[in-house]
Amino acid sequence: MTIKMRESLVLKKLRNGENVCSFKVNLADARVVEIAAQAGFDCLWLDQEHIGQDWSILASQIWAAKSQGKDTLVRVPRGSYSDYVKPLELDASGIMVPHVMSLADAKKVIEMTRFHPIGKRAIDGGNADGAYAAGNFKAYLKDANQQRFVIFQIEDPEPLEDLEEIAKLDGFDMLFFGPGDFSQAIGAPGDMDHPKIQEARKKVVDVARKYGKFAGTTGPITKVAAYQDMGYQFISIGADVLTLTKYCADLVAGFGNAAEKVNNEKGYYGAKK
Repeated sequence: MTIKMRESLVLKKLRNGENVCSFKVNLADARVVEIAAQAGFDCLWLDQEHIGQDWSILASQIWAAKSQGKDTLVRVPRGSYSDYVKPLELDASGIMVPHVMSLADAKKVIEMTRFHPIGKRAIDGGNADGAYAAGNFKAYLKDANQQRFVIFQIEDPEPLEDLEEIAKLDGFDMLFFGPGDFSQAIGAPGDMDHPKIQEARKKVVDVARKYGKFAGTTGPITKVAAYQDMGYQFISIGADVLTLTKYCADLVAGFGNAAEKVNNEKGYYGAKK
């Protein structure tokens, strides 16, 4: 029995010139991933840089997305090669490496995350991505290089100097502009309309497209059309914690308004006016 590696929905759509919508999951529950996948998001962004879920939680969230035919993107912490490849071995569809700072940094990431002949990723093959050793070994190496994506997150001014040289490299698929940390790095935290952010966002997408790479970013739904017009095909447009926080706040506000209306109608002590 030989099992072929699952194809990436994200890469299929991007390679066909289509747009991809992603949703960020902070909560440690596979049902959140399943709900978002059922809603129709192409990709579920799982974060290990700022959250650090237990590996068993990450595995269950990846399974939940796979059950709905959707992809998972894991933003990894900056660390050893094992921090980068473990999500892939759990069968995440791709990883995003934050704060790629230079050409040398980018080359090192590729070396750690791609198999021969592109890189020197450590080989196992006995995990979910290799069908628990039920796949053909050489096909596994080839398919992993073609069906699992690697994203470089550009969220600092420093890599802009090397951006064209970075984009020329084989072995990664996307440049992802992160405006939040970039705003802090330029001394304007949270000012998303700052000219330097607008300039950097445009440069990232232009360089990516020039060298045959995809471009991704994050932003509100009101900005999606503008970013797509710029050439961004991958856009993360929401997060579970934002949704739940707003929903709860709206319910509490609505409850308070209803109580105030009743009090106004009946009087402070409940007697009708």
